[in-house]
Amino acid sequence: MRRRPHVPLLSILPLLLLAASTPASAARAAFACAPGGPATTLPFCRQSLPLQARARDLVSRLTRSEKVRLLVNNAAGVPRLGVAGYEWWSEALHGVSDTGPGVKFGGAFPGATAFPQVIGAAASLNATLWELIGRAVSDEARAMYNGGRAGLTFWSPNVNIFRDPRWGRGQETPGEDPAISARYAAAYVRGLQQPYSSGHHHNRLKLAACCKHFTAYDLDSWGGTDRFHFNAVVGAQDLEDTFNVPFRACVAEGRAASVMCSYNQVNGVPTCADAAFLRGTIRGKWRLDGYIVSDCDSVDVFFRDQHYTRTAEDAVAATLRAGLDLDCGPFLALYTESAVAGRKVSDADVDAALVNTVTVQMRLGMFDGDPASGPFGHLGPADVCTRAHQDLALDAARQGVVLLKNQRGKHRDVLPLRPAAHRVVAVVGPHADATVAMIGNYAGKPCRYTTPLQGVAGYVARTVHQAGCTDVACRGKNQPIAAAVDAARQADATVVVAGLDQKVEAEGLDRTSLLLPGRQAELISAVAKAAKGPVILVLMSGGPIDIAFAKNDPRIDGILWAGYPGQAGGQAIADVIFGQHNPGGKLPVTWYPQDYLQKVPMTNMAMRANPARGYPGRTYRFYTGPTIHPFGHGLSYTQFTHSLAHAPAQLTVRLSGDRAATTASLLNATRTRPARAVRVAQARCEGLTVPVHVDVRNVGDRDGAHAVLVYHAAPSSSSAAGVPGADAPARQLVAFEKVHVPAGGVARVEMGIDVCDRLSVADRNGVRRIPVGEHRLMIGELTHSVTLGVEQLGV
Repeated sequence: MRRRPHVPLLSILPLLLLAASTPASAARAAFACAPGGPATTLPFCRQSLPLQARARDLVSRLTRSEKVRLLVNNAAGVPRLGVAGYEWWSEALHGVSDTGPGVKFGGAFPGATAFPQVIGAAASLNATLWELIGRAVSDEARAMYNGGRAGLTFWSPNVNIFRDPRWGRGQETPGEDPAISARYAAAYVRGLQQPYSSGHHHNRLKLAACCKHFTAYDLDSWGGTDRFHFNAVVGAQDLEDTFNVPFRACVAEGRAASVMCSYNQVNGVPTCADAAFLRGTIRGKWRLDGYIVSDCDSVDVFFRDQHYTRTAEDAVAATLRAGLDLDCGPFLALYTESAVAGRKVSDADVDAALVNTVTVQMRLGMFDGDPASGPFGHLGPADVCTRAHQDLALDAARQGVVLLKNQRGKHRDVLPLRPAAHRVVAVVGPHADATVAMIGNYAGKPCRYTTPLQGVAGYVARTVHQAGCTDVACRGKNQPIAAAVDAARQADATVVVAGLDQKVEAEGLDRTSLLLPGRQAELISAVAKAAKGPVILVLMSGGPIDIAFAKNDPRIDGILWAGYPGQAGGQAIADVIFGQHNPGGKLPVTWYPQDYLQKVPMTNMAMRANPARGYPGRTYRFYTGPTIHPFGHGLSYTQFTHSLAHAPAQLTVRLSGDRAATTASLLNATRTRPARAVRVAQARCEGLTVPVHVDVRNVGDRDGAHAVLVYHAAPSSSSAAGVPGADAPARQLVAFEKVHVPAGGVARVEMGIDVCDRLSVADRNGVRRIPVGEHRLMIGELTHSVTLGVEQLGV
């Protein structure tokens, strides 16, 4: 999205204390269907009627000129019907944000809880945490709506696959893995929306979430190509098993109320004008119950920048007929009337779009009279930046920290540090005293900040602070590296806090290098060489960094990655360094070496490797070359072992639908290949799961949380499995759970792996098939084989 800059706020707690006594309704705007209003007796105000009937009634009463002004994000009011204007664009990626015009901090609401950026929260691999964050954000957003400071439609989360390590917006996503991204999408959406029914209120929402940006959007500006002009050439196979997976989960499992189409084209068609995508896939196959919105100015972009249509009216027709319901931007308000007059599009097309958007507003209670009388009317300033929410932000930041390296000392691992042995600690580096850098992009104004320097100071007798670089760019001869080196010489231990920020990776700004900016590596190495005590490197970033120099330097004892850890990031980092929290995060992306970039243009969307052309493939699923740190890497201060408590050795796939056609296809497969595969469409998928029960034992001396990761490998040859050209991933995550295990204890984790969803593979036509034969499940040091067979066909 094109967005406004925000101004950071160091601390708003004093203002929050003053605001706590302000009534939630003090600044609330006029509401529809108010008692005594012009529409109270009309059908669209009758709560006993079905929602869509109410929405259709309202739309039927509008003039054409009134309708077109409701097709855009800053929808105009209809005073004669008592309907106020509404701003659809609010953001809540990892906390209520004023990135969009729908949220305005100030007065009784000076800020909101800033949780870790999504990439860091994803590293926790804790789906319960993701939903809890969503619920906390939902409370704060609804409170701000009650106070007239926010809308109820939040265009979050971003669930695009982090395909290329250079992408500036990868920080906003759950990472490179489709299964993690899918589960994150569903969990966060459930937390935000909190659907409910009571009395004659059915299918209602607390907030309306929006999963973006559909689809294959993961390039902002690289090598002369930008997102406004990029045509992503993507095969059906990659769409099916990579790019669309999180969106399907968002709609089908999370029941999101909205999906946003992206700026780019896919295979020559703008996504916001692609009827096969919008009507066919999102609303048809996945059964979206809600509205489809454009990314901001996307319709204007495909008309003016991509020249996809000849006239503006043709663009209106293309997008409305494709299935778009709402335009972020003025385009539809400007050109829809003339498009209807020119018979490019019909009044019925406009009405259908409005029924979809108005129905969502009604699900939110926006036509039920005074919001104060609704189920969330009690929420107000006292429900924003609560102690519980700030504690959750700290817990989320801790859970997202990934321990990348922990060198062995004389008698023990160097980490965690001991305050008694390390009384004076140097805290150096460009992020040593970070505030706004910790919250990443699409953030709001935090309740408060705890910097890394402040966090470390809470554990030791004295800290010595030297930045070592004037900023994150760390360019030029006059960097204060020598002062940081001198601080390290005098301290019992040194913490170097380095990494990236929004001037290096951001919306509209893709990276050109995986190395640390400027002279940061020089600073780190110089400090490590001079330090008299252990050296701990802490990295803040969204994307991966080539830190081979630090990984291989024996003078750097420990390395942590903290993502962009949110308002409490400094406390979380210190809690891990000094052992108050045992790290359990895992990398949600592959950390590639710098030379990987020379082999993969960002514009090449192919996931799978092509050795003949020197193309190495993308993400851990298809790339098998050298890494700095692999996907899923993350150490602990304790050790865990796995033992398989239960899993079947065989499972039968039963058939459904047209048995004759299924029989014929399977018999044909056996004539040409030694094995078979069953189309998912021909399998009886309900209840078809592989139960996997794993006992996790903590064999160390510290309590800890552990992510159990279950990877799947399909039968060794795609062709042998009856799936020509399937090119199945070498391994793919199919299940994961986070479990806390006390020292010396054991915990059982029970998972069910959906055969049709997780053990199927997509062929080059995007058709999912279940290979028959031996499937391998890999869990830590364990490998278990499950043989899938097909029920006897009686022929």
